[in-house]
Amino acid sequence: MNSTQQWQSVTWFEVDEHQEGQRIDNFLFTRLKGVPKSRIYRLIREGQVRVNKKRIKAETKLAIGDQIRVAPIRFEQKDESAPVSDKVAQSLLSRVVYEDEGLMVVNKPSGIAVHGGSGVAYGLIEGLRAATGKKYLELIHRIDRDTSGLVMISKKRSVLKTLQDLLREHKIRKTYAAIVKGQVSLDDQLIDQPLLRYELANGERRVRVSKDGKESKTQWKVAERFMHATLVYASPLSGRTHQIRVHGLSIGHPLVGDDKYGHETEYRGPNPRRLCLHAMRLDIPGYQTMEAPLPEDMQSLVAQLRAQKKD
Repeated sequence: MNSTQQWQSVTWFEVDEHQEGQRIDNFLFTRLKGVPKSRIYRLIREGQVRVNKKRIKAETKLAIGDQIRVAPIRFEQKDESAPVSDKVAQSLLSRVVYEDEGLMVVNKPSGIAVHGGSGVAYGLIEGLRAATGKKYLELIHRIDRDTSGLVMISKKRSVLKTLQDLLREHKIRKTYAAIVKGQVSLDDQLIDQPLLRYELANGERRVRVSKDGKESKTQWKVAERFMHATLVYASPLSGRTHQIRVHGLSIGHPLVGDDKYGHETEYRGPNPRRLCLHAMRLDIPGYQTMEAPLPEDMQSLVAQLRAQKKD
């Protein structure tokens, strides 16, 4: 196995809702691949890592919007650090639905994580870096591994900051297609339930409705009702982890194919192949509306549900 010494330029990260509350040392362990933990702790001690321009300690916890600066460092980078085949790389490039000099929007397939780590060899962002040869590609936001659909990726730091600011200000509207259990009675409703993140004994993160949680709102519109399920269009008006999934559960309509929330709720429709959630539309100020049609597996399920409806 060959490895080479690599010089890394100043690196910037911005904390989103998925990393809120995480310790800075744990945050850096997953993002500075090839850098020994001892080196990361030394960087922190020496003030080479700054959060919002201030020195921090290893146990410092992060907040949404924190700007993290890591000074140039030298580290070991192994040759197989990006195990992405040409076939996978080209497949991901074929899923780009919009691109300009600063922004790329990709229709992510279900089953691929947005980034590597936690037992995942590589994700969408690593695949695109390998496919394009671009060193600077950064996720503007994230969607779950099992969720398909539109993901925004910045090609410039200025675009990353601008669009993450718009996300924080709730000026970017994201619309998801979801197939949920049962017949939703209201055609249009606002689900307003605070959400609280917590950890299971094994360290897995979950979310539940709680008065101690953060304000969370999701607009639901019924697109089509079936005998045992409903196709809804959901727009989260706040950006919380698993928001649509937990809000659906809170009104008695968990998502079909969800193995974390509401899987014990009765469902007598066709078996799904995966979590039935798809990021179908993005409305970004200053850009054209971007859309990704319902993927084939969800289209097939809808066709089966329609057929059941007619029986």
